[in-house]
This record gives sequence, C-alpha cells and structure tokens, in this order.
Amino acid sequence: MPVPPAGPPAASSAPHSAPARPAGREAGPAGTHAGPAVPAGPEPEAAAAAASARAAGRGARLGPVALVVAAGVSVQFGAALAVVIMPRAGASGVVALRLAAAALVLLLLCRPKVRGYTRADWGTVVAFGMAMAGMNGLFYQAIDRIPLGPAVTLEVLGPLVLSVVASRRLANLLWAALALAGVALLAGHGGGGFGGLDPLGAAFAVGAGAMWAAYIVFSARTGRRFPQADGLALAMAVAAVLVLPLGVAEAGSALLEPSTLALGAGVAVLSSVLPYTLELLALRRLPAPTFAVLMSLEPAIAATAGFLVLGQALGALDALAIALVIAASMGAVRSRAGAGAGARERTA
Repeated sequence: MPVPPAGPPAASSAPHSAPARPAGREAGPAGTHAGPAVPAGPEPEAAAAAASARAAGRGARLGPVALVVAAGVSVQFGAALAVVIMPRAGASGVVALRLAAAALVLLLLCRPKVRGYTRADWGTVVAFGMAMAGMNGLFYQAIDRIPLGPAVTLEVLGPLVLSVVASRRLANLLWAALALAGVALLAGHGGGGFGGLDPLGAAFAVGAGAMWAAYIVFSARTGRRFPQADGLALAMAVAAVLVLPLGVAEAGSALLEPSTLALGAGVAVLSSVLPYTLELLALRRLPAPTFAVLMSLEPAIAATAGFLVLGQALGALDALAIALVIAASMGAVRSRAGAGAGARERTA
C-alpha cells in the first residue's frame, strides 16, 4: 500500500495550527496584553483551504490504488478457494461456476441497458468478455497443474510487459524493471522453482498473462463507454456464455451439487464480482501503465493466500522478492503522484 511522503503533514506549519489565543491579541508578561487588537486577516483561511486541497488531492490519488489492492486481495483468496473445490468440478467447471454466478449477480444488480450503444461499444464489451473468459480459463487450467504462487508469478508478466510497452515515462520503465526483478526472484525460488513445473501448466499461466494484459486494455475502454458497472455486467455475461459449455462438458452433473454451487458462488464473489468492479472503477481514474505495475503485487498476495489457505510457507528469498515487487508498485504510484503535482504547478 502506498504511504504518504515522509515528514510532518503540510498543514502542521500553517498559521491556523498554532495554539489558540485571545482573539486579535497576543499575551504579554504577567497576563497583561502587549498591544491593540490586530485583525486576523485572510492568511489562516487561505492556509486551511490549501491544506484541505492537498489532502483531497492525496485522497484522489490514493483512492484508485486502494481499489486495486483490495481487488487483488479478493481475487487471490478466491483463487485459493477455487483450488480447494477444483477436485469436485475440475478447472473448467470452476471457471464456469465462477463466471456464470458472477454474471447473474451483476446482471441482477446493474440491470444494464442494451439500447443506445454503437457497434463499436458492443465490439468493445465483447472483446472485454473474451479477454475475461480467456484469462480465467487459462489461469484455472494453470493452477490445476502448478502451484498458485508460480502460476500468478508467470501470469503477472503480461501486465508487466504492457507497462513497459505503454509507458512513456522513464520512471515507470524503471519501476517496472524493479518489479520484474522481484518476479524473477520469486519465479526462481518460490514453489520450489520453475524447473520442475509442468510445461503445459506454465504455458497456460503465460497465456493467462497475455489475456490479463488484454483485460486491462478493454476494461479501461469499457469503463469509458458504459455507465457505472453496466459494461462489466454485459462482458461477464459474454464470458459466461463462452465458458459454460466447456464447464458442463467437463464436470457434468457435479456442477449442480449444493455444496459445489455454494462454494462456486463464493469464488464468483471473491474472484469476479468484487475485484472486477473495483478494478473497473479504479481504471477510470488510474492510467493503464500504472495499473499494470500495481498488478505486480499479485504474486505477493497470492503467496499470502497460499500460506493462509493452502499451507504454503514462505522462505527468505520469497520475502525479498515480495519486498521488491511492493517497492516497485509503491514507487510507480509515488512517481505518478509527483508527476501530477508538477503538472498542476506548471499550469497554475
């Protein structure tokens, strides 16, 4: 999570933060008053307004970041829960349950309108749904074959590549490089290293990363073309239609067992409804390159979920890799905040 800059808050040096004194006077020795009343003037009010504006600016910058982090926590704990129920319904069955339940919830909550959109709008939402289906389908095939930590580590390479390609600022490239170093360290050590991984599982994870990059792009475009979460609900329905036949073919009647349905609904809320809604809202206020670098937090979150839910322990090198990834993510956010402040000063 990003932290405020070091040092005292900007408001602490403002005139209005001084200890309260009698209105318009300064206290003199022995309780006497040193002189006539002096008008307070506009300075305290101006300082208070400036401090409030700075606080609001920090909140506006950090708000989307908090949404992205919360989405990451939700989706990775949902993935850990999916691993638990995968023996009952298979990888495709879990994906089908997750997306179908999420689509149903979002359609009921959002009740999106289907009139008044252009062909380009519908093309964007369909592409978003296809990216969502591919990302989920490939990722669940991956974690059916390889551990959660390495799978997420390989998957996050997609957003990192997107960050490098899309960024126009050197600082973002440097932070992305640091995040990639952390991912590489986690890849070489976490989960016993990649040398013994199933090649097909690793390939599925890399493919999921490519679809993740496409998801980021089309999620941002959908958020600009559709109000509220309407585009997300429609795209989720598209994804569900695409994966449901595969899930039925693999799991069959096991999808209808009450316990499987209940757990699948939990996975849908944790891994689809909540995180996708948070990310869609964040992408309306956060540039795609910065969002992509923040996605490098996913291996750290996945490692934590794996430890708490699946009993996968962390080593010293794992912790170092996670620290590098978190530092890169924080640096990207701070760099963007500083760039935004500089732009406002130049235009003032």
